[in-house]
Amino acid sequence: MAAKQKQAQKRARQLAGELHRHDALYYQLDSPEISDAEYDGLRRELNRLESEFPGLLGDDSPNQRVGSAPASGFDTFPHRSPMLSLDNAMDVDELRAFEQRVYRFLGQTFDSQRKIQYIGEPKLDGSGVELIYQNGKLQRGLTRGDGQTGEDVTANLNPVRSVPERLRSSGAPIPPVASIRGEIVLPRAQFAELNRARIARDQDPFANPRNAAAGALRQIHDIDFNRLRSLEFRAYALAEGAPSGTATQWSVLETLASWGFIVSPESRPCQGLDEAIALHRTLLEGRNAMPVEIDGTVIKIDSIDLQNRLGAVARAPRWAIAFKFPPEQASTLLEGIEVQVGRTGALTPVAKLAPVQVGGVTVSNTSLHNQDEIERKDVRVGDTVIIQRAGDVIPQLVRVVLDERIKGAQAGRKFPRYKLPAKCPVCRAATLRLVGESVTRCPNLDCPAQLKNNLKHLAHRGALDVDGLGEKLVDQLVESEMVKRLSDLFALEVDQVESLERMGKKSADNLIAALERSKSTTLARFLIALGIRHVGETIAEILSQHFEELEPLMAASIDEIEAIEGVGPTIAESVFRFLADTANRQEIERLQSLGVQWPASRAVETGEEEQPLTGLHFVLTGSLSAPRDHFKERIERAGGKIVGSVSKKTDYLVAGEKAGSKLEKAQKLNISVLDETGLEKLIQGEPPPTA
Repeated sequence: MAAKQKQAQKRARQLAGELHRHDALYYQLDSPEISDAEYDGLRRELNRLESEFPGLLGDDSPNQRVGSAPASGFDTFPHRSPMLSLDNAMDVDELRAFEQRVYRFLGQTFDSQRKIQYIGEPKLDGSGVELIYQNGKLQRGLTRGDGQTGEDVTANLNPVRSVPERLRSSGAPIPPVASIRGEIVLPRAQFAELNRARIARDQDPFANPRNAAAGALRQIHDIDFNRLRSLEFRAYALAEGAPSGTATQWSVLETLASWGFIVSPESRPCQGLDEAIALHRTLLEGRNAMPVEIDGTVIKIDSIDLQNRLGAVARAPRWAIAFKFPPEQASTLLEGIEVQVGRTGALTPVAKLAPVQVGGVTVSNTSLHNQDEIERKDVRVGDTVIIQRAGDVIPQLVRVVLDERIKGAQAGRKFPRYKLPAKCPVCRAATLRLVGESVTRCPNLDCPAQLKNNLKHLAHRGALDVDGLGEKLVDQLVESEMVKRLSDLFALEVDQVESLERMGKKSADNLIAALERSKSTTLARFLIALGIRHVGETIAEILSQHFEELEPLMAASIDEIEAIEGVGPTIAESVFRFLADTANRQEIERLQSLGVQWPASRAVETGEEEQPLTGLHFVLTGSLSAPRDHFKERIERAGGKIVGSVSKKTDYLVAGEKAGSKLEKAQKLNISVLDETGLEKLIQGEPPPTA
């Protein structure tokens, strides 16, 4: 028994670590690696272990909390009341077990004759938000965060047309404070339109509407207002401010609609669980015709009194459950396996499929992830396979139809086992797989496939933002051998570019001018542009704020990097190894020698006259009159530095309306607070305002 418990403890720790990592990817970085179904499977396995061995359940268990801690870069505020998640039911038996738990908790024996009144609502596949109104005026919008505290995304919600600036006065009585809960979604039509525009600009399309919506909501720099205007807010709960006498969830939905919010029109009252199940089936059949993505039915007890009596557990209410849709599946033929080489050298096997319709979308290829996954599923070319849209968006190969393989073998067909190549399919370098890793890599940093992907990564808006450097031009530059490494890009001459196909003098001039502009950047953007594994916008900002310059970061040990809040051991090792590599250091030196610099270092190295804000550190907070990038650029051009959080090193806090926790911290630390007028005076070289 002791051995079994020890084994369970080891597995529970492993599951908890995986769930914590996937929570951070989903809630902080908006880039999930696994489907909802796979995530639910991990959580359910942990639930089972913690139920069987109660001693395993600790305060740090993923089952004791919601979401993930808010990321840096935003003000944070506590929710008016905890913003919980929902437990899931995957089939009718689990749904009926939920109802039995309700009866047991209420002290009633299960009686099929006494039906509970439910409300069934579409489970929206978006990003949860709390809107707080004071006297009918929008005060603040918060992400779900960890359920207790959320990020202030009010500025990014302002362009969303379905978020009322004021509650409609002709509706239900307006309370002093109202806390509205709902989901930010990206309708299918707008999602398709945004992706068409991205493809036309040689940008990668968004993977799915949920990621596009969540990413838009949490933009810090280079705000994409078109994407924000495409979003839609749908309200489904009133955590505070319900009119006196509100007795049911249905009346809550009516109140929200009367105030001007969109409420899902498919929501229905259900007399008993059988009616809720019937609604679920109706939604399942009609989901592809709906304007927004849904992935199930939320079933809530209608009575507010019963909701209050039932209460909640650590992460979910006892009076509601999400009845998830099964993933949509179809069978097709696996015609071949191709290998793609990513910007970090990862070899990804891709299944080439006979085109098949799954959930209204034609699927012709899907990732097989790695060699372990191929072997685990025993996937072979020629197999008939089952494909599903995981999370109803990402195509996923579920399993092989073995009966079809047996029939094919009896008919003389061959089904050879597949192995990832021992040599990179692009540069022919010997591939390798490190101990403890599931990924096979090409170690050749000069591999053209890696270089192409790294150049596209460097050119995108979040990095050096090189206007006009699209996929076709990158292919030409690499294949002509004009660019053999990143730094070669900044050594290009107009006549070289002009010699390329479809590149006249004007186009060549424009590209060289864009490259020249992109040389003036920030440390965070430079770190992103280098293509270090695991370093995106959030981690780059954290590193740049902590070290302030590249030299101390390059001199830092793994332990020093890992000690920074928000940076874990995997990221620390990746950053350290990249910056310790001799070839990478030489490339960084060459990039800087070709003029890629950020303001704080440029003035020192070129001996330029000191600028008005040289050496000063600024934090921006609250709603400002223009996008934050405008003020960021103004400050950096004047020699100042933008940091994401207030500390003793901060010189000035620039505060707009609805400033929050950063303002409070600045006041406690006696840091000077500026409005926009005060900042402008400082930039013009006038004496700093006095407190």
